[in-house]
Amino acid sequence: MANTKGQIGVTTENIFPVIKQFLYSDHEIFLRELVANAVDAEQKLKAMASTGSFKGETGDLKVKIELDEKKKTLQIIDNGIGMTADEVDRYINQIAFSSAGEFLEKYKDQTNIIGHFGLGFYSAFMVAKKVTIDTLSWQEGAKAVKWTCDGSPEFSMGESKKEDRGTTVTLYLDDDSAQEFGTKGKIRSLLEKYCKFMPVPVVFGKKTEWKDGKSVETDEDDIINNIDPIWTKAPSELKDEDYIKFYKALYPKEEDPMFWIHLNVDYPFTLTGVLYFPKIKERMAIDKNKIQLYCNQMFVTDHVDNIVPEFLTLLHGVIDSPDIPLNVSRSYLQSDANVKKISTYITKKVADRLEEIFKEQRSQYEEKWDNIKLFIEYGMLSDEKFCERAMNFALFKNTDGKYFAFEDYRKAIEGSQTDKDKKTVYLYATDTDSQYSSIEAAKNMGYDVLLMDCELDSHFVNMLEQKLKDARFARVDSDTADNLIPKEEKVKPQMSDDDKKALEELFKTALPEGNDYHVEPENLGADAAPVVLTQSEFMRRWREMSALGGGMNFYGSMPEAYDVKVNMENPVIARIWADREGTKELLRQVVDLALLGKGMLKGKALSDFIARSEKLLG
Repeated sequence: MANTKGQIGVTTENIFPVIKQFLYSDHEIFLRELVANAVDAEQKLKAMASTGSFKGETGDLKVKIELDEKKKTLQIIDNGIGMTADEVDRYINQIAFSSAGEFLEKYKDQTNIIGHFGLGFYSAFMVAKKVTIDTLSWQEGAKAVKWTCDGSPEFSMGESKKEDRGTTVTLYLDDDSAQEFGTKGKIRSLLEKYCKFMPVPVVFGKKTEWKDGKSVETDEDDIINNIDPIWTKAPSELKDEDYIKFYKALYPKEEDPMFWIHLNVDYPFTLTGVLYFPKIKERMAIDKNKIQLYCNQMFVTDHVDNIVPEFLTLLHGVIDSPDIPLNVSRSYLQSDANVKKISTYITKKVADRLEEIFKEQRSQYEEKWDNIKLFIEYGMLSDEKFCERAMNFALFKNTDGKYFAFEDYRKAIEGSQTDKDKKTVYLYATDTDSQYSSIEAAKNMGYDVLLMDCELDSHFVNMLEQKLKDARFARVDSDTADNLIPKEEKVKPQMSDDDKKALEELFKTALPEGNDYHVEPENLGADAAPVVLTQSEFMRRWREMSALGGGMNFYGSMPEAYDVKVNMENPVIARIWADREGTKELLRQVVDLALLGKGMLKGKALSDFIARSEKLLG
């Protein structure tokens, strides 16, 4: 063929993405795109051979990557279908006329083609000052073609000396790229990142072995990828150890996962993958972005926020789908109806799996509950459909370490824990040590106390009060034990407004500054504590929600508020009230006792309390 020169044609509708300065989010993407093109060429040949369109010998189909560090050249070599001069002119010179679209339509039942845009090849010019293509088509009588371009719109095309079928793309790295991408270590890391599960063997050099005190190359190709990853197989072919082995390959430093979900759907979209529930060591140190997105086994991204609901980004694993729409760089996801369907499907599969374990492996489910509680609460708070399903398999855990399904727990407590307004009261603690006395006091009343020590529980109980009919939640130290679940109206002490004001002023003289106190006279019984400090369930809960970013900063900026319940039936209080001037030390003592019970007595105040106690005992 005669040598030709010309200008690369750009179709009008595709000119913008081509000339846009940042077509790809990272320069390293170039290698993924070029290897993907090579893999496509292999897959196309395999498809044609399966239909009889290609009757020759396919040979050992593989993609080879060769780097010459001295010459600063990088080659991507395949033995796929190759191209004729006309095809080079159409698919390379006319940017964005991707051959993948036409080929997919013709052989849609025989193969999976990665490329969709025809722009991937031009990512080479992000790192190369010159690129050449040497290609020989599979078609009988075809002549080899050589194409050369220095990154400008001008190209040259003529005959090539290539004798074997396939395509070799040679990149002449520019000086900056040679420093960044011109080492074997860097190229290997990129191949392992983007190509480790591609469906055709990707070869980078030869395997090495230790011999005579040094590392030497063998004759065996070093294949960097696994062409049959676990998600491409049917669940019936796999054992538990296969799933765990794959997990360890993805996350070598992680503990074994608790369980997993194998995704496999082919209608109304194609989606495969495996999602793992990791074991959470520290609840607030959760790794996100551990789900990897693939398109026909080519790595795309580990940011799957638009595909996977927010709460599911806590999971680990792999999703592979050719139906997830990508932009031309394949690095960002576009929102559309398909994505929403896929997101809904994944959520349903997760809920199905959790409910299955709940029903069929209840004891194992309870053992895992403390680890998956945060995940499930997060899902129930952020996804209404998941919440509806999870109401059937979420658990309560009480302070004795027993687990209950929501409905079972209600049946267990509603007899004793229904208040005068016919509401079932769910008592809960957040810390069994600091709230020990309040928990024991509630148990002595015949009540059961839940343990709700998850970071999201202030939000969670708020949501449950809306979901559970005629129910409310009260932290076990939010009031005195006999007033947590009032069965009837309490009789208040008979005091004038002036006496109430005097009582409040008296006790505020003994309370530490910096907080907001509401002093209230109560009849708690002669044997009950003289002073009890509690926090309003409403105010405390909304402060905690504000601290977690619940959009209620107003509450977070307010001072801590405490209810100071003064037991007017206690003889010590009667003595203090009768002799307000002569019992100031005793007043300070009973207030400090109440502060001590709340863990609020520290430093000098605690030292003074101990010294005063020794004096009073003496």
